[in-house]
Amino acid sequence: MTTTALILIDVQRGFDDPRCGTRNNPGAEANITALLEAWAAAGQPLVLVRHDSLIADSPLAEGSPGAAFKSELDGARPDLMFTKHVNSAFHGAVDLHAWLTGRGITRIVLAGIQTNMCVETTARVGGNLGYQVTVALDATFTFDLEGPDGLRLSADELSRATVVNLHGGGFARVTDTATVLGELG
Repeated sequence: MTTTALILIDVQRGFDDPRCGTRNNPGAEANITALLEAWAAAGQPLVLVRHDSLIADSPLAEGSPGAAFKSELDGARPDLMFTKHVNSAFHGAVDLHAWLTGRGITRIVLAGIQTNMCVETTARVGGNLGYQVTVALDATFTFDLEGPDGLRLSADELSRATVVNLHGGGFARVTDTATVLGELG
């Protein structure tokens, strides 16, 4: 079996804060749990990444209750756990690229929060670094977002844009949890 690391990004309680807005994919946490359990059963490496915001009133503020992992990760036994202050997990408190390459890992599966922010950015950087990146889209979620001049995209629209960006740009393969679990064996 080829080693594939599961990287769970920012699965944190702060994303339940009403200030985050309207989210999509209410089944994301169940799919994250399914991935987590399958990786543990297969003995494949698990990486947990936590976003510690440096903005004091952020729902993910460093040291706040919202910075804690969601209950779906209770009991998880990660091979690596670290924090970051930016979008990409490759730019955190640990050199994820060095950790993965030091173990000969070239395949990664990404899941977590937010689809179009930290998950997409990590996938893009991972693809640029030469990893075979898979995103389990139904194990992610995001929120409606407003851009300039009142332009507003729904969480579902942003998720679809992520699929197009990652696939069309050659950064990652985007699929669903059932496919990922089937490939895990």
